[in-house]
Amino acid sequence: MSIAVLGAGAFGTALAISLAGAGPVTLWARDLRDMAARRENTARLPDCPFPENLTLTDNLNDIAGADIILLAVPMQKLRQMLSANTEVLSGKHLVACCKGIELSTGIGPVSVIQQEVPDAIPAILTGPSFAADIARGLPTALTLACADDAAGRHLQQALTTANLRLYRTTDTIGAELGGALKNVIAIACGAAMGAGLGESARAALMTRGYAEMQRLARHLNANPSTLSGLSGFGDLTLTCTSDQSRNYRLGLALGLGETFDPGTTVEGAATARAVYDLSQAADLDMPITAAVAAVLDGRQDVPDAMKSLLARPLKEE
Repeated sequence: MSIAVLGAGAFGTALAISLAGAGPVTLWARDLRDMAARRENTARLPDCPFPENLTLTDNLNDIAGADIILLAVPMQKLRQMLSANTEVLSGKHLVACCKGIELSTGIGPVSVIQQEVPDAIPAILTGPSFAADIARGLPTALTLACADDAAGRHLQQALTTANLRLYRTTDTIGAELGGALKNVIAIACGAAMGAGLGESARAALMTRGYAEMQRLARHLNANPSTLSGLSGFGDLTLTCTSDQSRNYRLGLALGLGETFDPGTTVEGAATARAVYDLSQAADLDMPITAAVAAVLDGRQDVPDAMKSLLARPLKEE
């Protein structure tokens, strides 16, 4: 069984390091000169040396023989990467390792894979995890979602490592939504903390944000209970409470009125806009998502967004 990881950001690199502890893995990156020389991704994941079993390449043809390919590229660039490399990716087990909703279509990564590489077997790997924890061998549990249960079992066995425990589901939509929507709520929580609104406000945003996540899951025919697991509740808890999260840090900067590094990929920003459009089209009540989209687009500041949330009509829980 051969495994390749396409994309050498922090998460892709961490997965490659963990998987290489169990067998040979190939990691593809556009520019690997520094990584090849140092045997480490000093820019994205410092102090995590590469195992001997980890091979680096900048030639996509080198991963053509892999049975399983992990797609560790940003959500908004996934379609472009797939469409440009269909010959290499055709017929493979393709596991999306990105979290988000495509801004142009409102669909998740599994659906994008199905559209661009129809004969592939698509899956998604998602859940509460920081790249540094995985790379350093710290215990991490994730959700592996694959509509084909037999293929899911195969992937679960192949991608489980000494520190990486995978739980399987066939509910790909629920897993996609959990991983995507928690980023939007993390931006809201970061903004609340940056603005000095306190821990109670963060707890309220997490709880009511979780209700929004389940609301959209039901609308899209996902199983709401999927969001009670690692890909929803678990990831929500981690991302909304740690400044290791880029989405939380973006929110924190918004709340503090500071500039955030535009070169840092923050999946939740595009997802907030995409989900806001979805909610409007479906007439779904998602006020926290709407507030995050408004703040990101400059239509509201953080204090006004919080005031609008607090002024909403009273209701039953």
